[in-house]
Amino acid sequence: MSLSALIIDDEQLAREELKYLLDQVGDVDVLAQGSNGIEAVELIEEHHPDLVFLDVQMPGLDGLAAVERLLSRHKAQPAAEAEPLPQIVFATAYDQYAVRAFDVNAVDYLLKPFDRTRVEQAIERVRARVSARAESRLTGQSSPGALPEPQMDALLRLLSHPQATAARQPQRLIVQAQSRLLLVDQAEICFAAIDEGVIRVVTQSFEGQSKCRTLEDLLELLDPALFWRVHRGYVVNINHIREVVPWFKSSYQLRMNDKKQTEIPVSRAQTKRLRELFNL
Repeated sequence: MSLSALIIDDEQLAREELKYLLDQVGDVDVLAQGSNGIEAVELIEEHHPDLVFLDVQMPGLDGLAAVERLLSRHKAQPAAEAEPLPQIVFATAYDQYAVRAFDVNAVDYLLKPFDRTRVEQAIERVRARVSARAESRLTGQSSPGALPEPQMDALLRLLSHPQATAARQPQRLIVQAQSRLLLVDQAEICFAAIDEGVIRVVTQSFEGQSKCRTLEDLLELLDPALFWRVHRGYVVNINHIREVVPWFKSSYQLRMNDKKQTEIPVSRAQTKRLRELFNL
């Protein structure tokens, strides 16, 4: 089944990366691309795509506000005249609270930098939902809907009041150093890196391993105000960045303040956040 899609993201590199991955997956026709929420609403109403990849954080009207506007317009239309709303796959740069909210409300999302396997999973889920909607039309049964409005409404309410409902992250983590299990304050962690399925946790005084299986699992335990996934294989504590090192083709590396002064690459998708963070 071929799907029609839109890509809405204010970062050109992120749009290009996602378009490349969708071309690799195949049978996804990207009809148009936009860079903000206003363009998202206009393009959706113009093209009526099956699927929209929508960045959460954009200048002006962001992704969530765009969905809120679409829902409002959709509810105002008579049911017989309303066009079906598209499937929405949110893109987010590791706002851990938002990720938990998406999970709870069964709304699909992609984490930046994009991963081909995760993109393929999102596409398969969309295909299943679109097929279920088409089948419901043939049988005359109620459609499961392209956009789960009750869940989306709950998501928007949840993200509007994060401080009231967000779970607290543990202040200390268990790190295995040789035969010892050490309780480490999050503030002491310089960075974490994954290599062949093993997560290495580095502080200024020692290195150890986390029992988490993936960096996503580790991020669930870390304070999102301190920790940032700068690359697919690295999570850094922004308070332990010693130096920002310009690299080739307008890219950067981060020199950390651990004993080895480890240099960590910043992915293309995270370069914009780096510039905003340090006013580059």
